[in-house]
Amino acid sequence: RRALANAIINSGSAIGMGIGLIGSSVLVKNMSMAWQNVLYIVAAILVIMLCVFTLIIRGKAKSDSAQAEKQTQTVTEDEKRAPLFSGLLCSVYFLYFCTCYGYYLIVTWLPSYLQTERGFDGGAIGLASALVAVVGVPGALFFSHLSDKFRNSKVKVILGLEIVAAAMLAFTVLSPNTTMLMVSLTLYGLLGKMAVDPILISFVSEQASAKSLGRAFSLFNFFGMSSAVVAPTLTGFISDVTGSKEISFVISACLVVTGTLIFAVVTLYKKKATQRIASA
Repeated sequence: RRALANAIINSGSAIGMGIGLIGSSVLVKNMSMAWQNVLYIVAAILVIMLCVFTLIIRGKAKSDSAQAEKQTQTVTEDEKRAPLFSGLLCSVYFLYFCTCYGYYLIVTWLPSYLQTERGFDGGAIGLASALVAVVGVPGALFFSHLSDKFRNSKVKVILGLEIVAAAMLAFTVLSPNTTMLMVSLTLYGLLGKMAVDPILISFVSEQASAKSLGRAFSLFNFFGMSSAVVAPTLTGFISDVTGSKEISFVISACLVVTGTLIFAVVTLYKKKATQRIASA
């Protein structure tokens, strides 16, 4: 149940994002609260949760027998797992960058896009933007459970979710009316980054060796967070040059498709190579 556990943890991020977008829109836009006060509220919540975390969370020491058993399993499993910079793991790193690119584009520029190019205003902006995060919670829980239940089909689940997410990113700007736009955003939230994130994390943990697992996750998160820098910056530049953000959504969809195709080719090649070795 590794993917499901990751989905439950990541759901906190989605819920926080949804509350933040709706709350800030209502407080700042509708109630004319100074935006600095919103930051003070967030800071106070962070301090409170830090205290709660410190008081409640306790580290549990593992018994020597459990550690010995884990080390024995590690030595055996390491021989079957991919090195840190294998083609398979590198394709996952790049796919995660592409996945997060679209997500952080939504997080940072969707409110502005809805206001300037779609005519949304006030609380409607926050509600529409938060929709992506809110519907992502059930999507993440469902597909992570599906991935855990059918472990041999994990790659197929990833590929399916990524293709649909790319289509929804493109449909966001191609939607002819508000209804279709909201449907696109809802489906992206349900089937996009929040849904595939825990499955990718579980996939990396299964493919990387135990000795390099920490570094593998560091690289995985590095590529993901790199998109948080590249996506807003590049989108802002494109918006300044063209006067529109629509092309940025198309670029993000193309990136997701590219990353998905590379991942599909690499996993297919690895599967065939494994079958050849097994039949030899």
